[in-house]
Amino acid sequence: MKLIRLRAPGGLERLELVEEDPPRPGRGDVLVRIRACSLNMRDDFAVQGKTPLADGRVPLSDGAGEVVAVGDDVDAFKPGDSVVSTFYPFWLEGDMTPSTRRDVPGESFDGLASEYVRMPAQAFTRAPRGYTHMEAATLTCTGVTAWRGLVVRGKVKPGDTVLVLGTGSVSLFALQFAKAAGARVIATSSGEEKLERLTRLGADATINYKAVPEWGRKARDLTDGRGVDHVIEVGGPATLSQSIAACRTGGHIALIGVLTGFAAEVSIPALFSNQIRVSGISIGSRADQQDMIRAIEVNSLKPVIDRRFPLRDIAAAFTHYGAQKHFGKVCLEL
Repeated sequence: MKLIRLRAPGGLERLELVEEDPPRPGRGDVLVRIRACSLNMRDDFAVQGKTPLADGRVPLSDGAGEVVAVGDDVDAFKPGDSVVSTFYPFWLEGDMTPSTRRDVPGESFDGLASEYVRMPAQAFTRAPRGYTHMEAATLTCTGVTAWRGLVVRGKVKPGDTVLVLGTGSVSLFALQFAKAAGARVIATSSGEEKLERLTRLGADATINYKAVPEWGRKARDLTDGRGVDHVIEVGGPATLSQSIAACRTGGHIALIGVLTGFAAEVSIPALFSNQIRVSGISIGSRADQQDMIRAIEVNSLKPVIDRRFPLRDIAAAFTHYGAQKHFGKVCLEL
């Protein structure tokens, strides 16, 4: 089988395509023929050497394919089933604990950039009916993050207004989930072409944040001064103050991304005087993923895919991802 191994200390030039014998499933395991993977910021940090990894680690947390064999005591899957990986194989349901977040594919153990992977059966869920393997491979990280931030923690409901920032995959998934829930969506971007695409995806109003630096106030104006009910906050330090300004009294901010850094000055009075609820979101549980997949099927939702690359061109895929010009997921075909 073909797979990618990342040699320490990391860097795109240290991604090696190698051939090894396929593994065999043990008790409680499934053997999956991976057909597609997708890239995320955490993967980019890892392959660039910003997240220390063991030498020879197989990267990537998100992958989908079909089950080819199952070990003893596995009754959840059978050969031929279409499956998609979970981000935290030991976070099955409920709230995260230190023990359930301990292992992540592509970081603490070998990930999905491999034609065959052997993992515990709980490391996968079934894929949505009617999805291609590539479509399913987009869901593990960004899809579940948007779902947990907006639905599980945000409890979005019909009539709410949701503000999504930019055109990254979390924001695009959140836009679709919000519309499926009967909410109104305000979306931001820096380019008119992307704003037009957001409108075609269902955004009810758009804001060019470069043309309108006080876009938080503009979002509030678009709600007749009330403020938005939810913000999918993916920017971090440079955007958080505007997200707070956009929120209604008692609104919710799903704090997800660090695109602009890791630390920020926050107006504490603006938070408590307006009773704004801030939820830190780190992907979600296996049960969250299963709930999301059922919602995807009921609402016939499809992910947005930007480009696909063959496995051998994984370095080129990360270069394209790092340029931050993509609209939707960057994927690999295996």
